[in-house]
Amino acid sequence: MNPPGNSPTRRTLLASVAALGLTAASAQEMSEPVMNSNGAPIAGPRNPEREQENPDILRPPSTDHGSMPNLRFSFADAHMKMREGGWSREVTQRELPISTTMAGVNMRLTSGGVRELHWHKQAEWSFMLAGRARITAVDNDGHNFIADVGPGDLWYFPAGIPHSIQGLPDDGCEFLLAFPDGEFSEDSTFAITDLFTHNDRSTLAKNLGIGINALDRIPKEELFIFQAEPPPQNLSADAVRNRLGEVPSDMVFRLMQQPATQYPGGNVRIADTRNFPISTDVAAALVEVNPGHMRELHWHPNADEWQYYISGKARMTVFAAEARARTFDYRAGDVGYVPMSMSHFVENAGSEPLRFLELFKAPRFMDVSLAQWMALTPPELVHAHLKIDRAVLDQLRKDKQPVV
Repeated sequence: MNPPGNSPTRRTLLASVAALGLTAASAQEMSEPVMNSNGAPIAGPRNPEREQENPDILRPPSTDHGSMPNLRFSFADAHMKMREGGWSREVTQRELPISTTMAGVNMRLTSGGVRELHWHKQAEWSFMLAGRARITAVDNDGHNFIADVGPGDLWYFPAGIPHSIQGLPDDGCEFLLAFPDGEFSEDSTFAITDLFTHNDRSTLAKNLGIGINALDRIPKEELFIFQAEPPPQNLSADAVRNRLGEVPSDMVFRLMQQPATQYPGGNVRIADTRNFPISTDVAAALVEVNPGHMRELHWHPNADEWQYYISGKARMTVFAAEARARTFDYRAGDVGYVPMSMSHFVENAGSEPLRFLELFKAPRFMDVSLAQWMALTPPELVHAHLKIDRAVLDQLRKDKQPVV
């Protein structure tokens, strides 16, 4: 017999700890898939850093049950496309198969760095994360648009509308792009340099009314992102005069200039067609949750939810009916996804404020509150279902409080 504390499993665990270079103290702190009499310590290879990022995957709450698709993917695991002038990485249905209605791109441009003139089959929605950028567009009626954007600003380019983005001094910009199509990819963008490369020069010259020799130096392939001189500091100096005027609907929305709706546990800012009329395909909410608080248990009746976590730590449990539920952990740079009508909450799991975006392929933001539903339903009926005392039901809030 093996002496106490010296079983084969124990020896394997100690060998694993030594192979990982962990101290005895850190090994004791390492979480294990053990809860009461269920589970057992991991005896084989493991990734402790990854496990610490996803504690509710390693040790699921007892309320988790059944098979659920993965609802999390991190931009940190996405392929980085680096160019002189910046970089880009994307999370699409390829990376997160459940994400059928939305895809996201995280992009960084240096000062002067240009996301070349291009257009997409899908509309483009954006949230500025850091720095400053200059954006341009021309619509189908020949109206043009130019604006400078900074942290917290949104822009929206309808499907097929050509546009550009350029980083401004001192350090360029970084932003999130969202497209209302899970199969979207930056690789399928219509780029002006790619267009010129794959059309005969004589045809291009005739179309533009210029001499063919003017096209001698056009690039041989798509530029995608490239370095250029920063534009003039004065926006008006960069604007092109147009007898038809500017676009009739503003393509920029200053989200952070809108007063946030305050709740006991944080605040919410919403941008949809009610205050950002041009954004017909994407509705959004910027949610801030204070430590110890949560985005209340709710669901969305009109669209799937695509999330982007900006700062802080979060845990989210999603209930999918048929006795199915699963809990996920999120950090800055992660993408979350919740299919339409599945109930969920998002809890601040850290000591710092949690900040994240909720995006929907819809013209309007909509959600249904569990607490409000119960409070506005005859209490006898709710009691018959849940056996909660009438005095307790009378205390439920009748006004929606997204952050509690």
